[in-house]
Amino acid sequence: MNPTPDPTIGLENVRRAVAEACARAGREPGSVTLVAASKTVPADVLERTVEAGHLVFGENRVQEAKAKWPELRGRCPDLELHLIGPLQSNKAREAVALFDVIHSLDRSSLSVALARECARQGRRPRLFVQVNTGKEPQKAGVLPDDADAFLADCRETHGLDVVGLMCIPPAGEPPEPHFSTLAKIAARNGLELLSMGMSTDYATAVEYGATHVRVGSAIFGSRPPLKPSGTA
Repeated sequence: MNPTPDPTIGLENVRRAVAEACARAGREPGSVTLVAASKTVPADVLERTVEAGHLVFGENRVQEAKAKWPELRGRCPDLELHLIGPLQSNKAREAVALFDVIHSLDRSSLSVALARECARQGRRPRLFVQVNTGKEPQKAGVLPDDADAFLADCRETHGLDVVGLMCIPPAGEPPEPHFSTLAKIAARNGLELLSMGMSTDYATAVEYGATHVRVGSAIFGSRPPLKPSGTA
């Protein structure tokens, strides 16, 4: 299915739902950053979304982002671009150059690659460590029991600017225990930012403390799933 012709409708609906969830949780709506997940969304639709006042977007793959965003960012330098999909170590150079925030730091080899590129380029994108709260073997992310040690290694050994944690709860499971687990790991490591919640559960995530929600289909309409690829 093609993206909705008018993403501003979906955007307004999501903003309203976030505000309502914040009210239920006793939070200010401004405490939640809405990351519009824009994989496969064409540039003209993104331009209309920017014209509607939304400036924070998330892409799943480096190559797709490189094809779509440089021209848009040239016209609107206030845009903030997040990498919300998995990142291969051999794409670290491009990712550091292109993204302001990376949500998928999950292994030591990637820590090394990102630290090297941050030093080489003089750029320091903000980093979220992805935690595999469901302990799913097919899914990326640090296991919860390993998260504390991994965070210490990222910060102390590699000097990385880790600002928060990210998770993707297992499909078909209630997300609340996973959001709670992520919040507890963040709290004991002095991290204030939580990237959790997508189109099906972002309102719940806000009630559990999410500071960043990654919402795609609720804004842009249903899209075909990404095919497996060797590129991030």
